[in-house]
Amino acid sequence: MIQYECLHHVSLTVTNLEQAKHFYSNILCLKEIQRPNFDFPGAWYEIEGQQLHLIVLPTSQTIRQDKRLSSREGHFALRVKDYDATLNWLKRHDVELLEKPKSMSGFAQIFCADPDGNLIELNVEQTN
Repeated sequence: MIQYECLHHVSLTVTNLEQAKHFYSNILCLKEIQRPNFDFPGAWYEIEGQQLHLIVLPTSQTIRQDKRLSSREGHFALRVKDYDATLNWLKRHDVELLEKPKSMSGFAQIFCADPDGNLIELNVEQTN
């Protein structure tokens, strides 16, 4: 049997590192951390003890060609403290959103995508 301690990191491929770093640092407000000196470009972010790794790979098979927002596509989710504050912040930064404040999941969800179409869910416990 495998015994897990935690989710360590999620890796996403991107095509333009500067655009991706702008989105993850300035729009999603994630903290960039030191990354080993790999022989390929990328960036690492720390999120409450876990990590997000961006890897530049323009030929990636995981970059979605159809950039439309869909909650059913592969994504990762970040729990936020305030749904409305997060929603307003993203709207002020002209981020395209898919809002699901009354999701059947039991938590209020906001979906957005980075410049390469990688989907991100931001959620909070749903209020009645």
